[in-house]
Amino acid sequence: MTKSKNIPELSRAEYDILRILWKNGKQTVREVHDELKGPYGWAYTTTKTMMDRMVTKQLMLREEFHGIFLYKPLITRPAGLARMVEFFADRVLEIDTGSVVSLFARSKAISPEEMEELNRILREKKEEEE
Repeated sequence: MTKSKNIPELSRAEYDILRILWKNGKQTVREVHDELKGPYGWAYTTTKTMMDRMVTKQLMLREEFHGIFLYKPLITRPAGLARMVEFFADRVLEIDTGSVVSLFARSKAISPEEMEELNRILREKKEEEE
């Protein structure tokens, strides 16, 4: 998995694609597209383009399996959440990331193990910036 400090900014659409892969494991473009077409209304080719760009950004890996491509995430769910938390805390709310993370703890949106990893990633990021 990619280290958190090397993770590029994530768009909402990229996060949603990763969320599908975190939930379901390896998926084809068609499987991801079928889950996204309701919320986004994209054409299949748009989903494929997004996913191929995410491979280039090293957010996911594309593997050939019996003539089809399967995509899997290269970053963990907490690492992806850390990028979204950083963006939301810094640019939207202009508050410390800890305040946003505490919302996850209260909502039980992520497991204790994921919470621990999220906190570790954000702590490392803060130490790097100091």
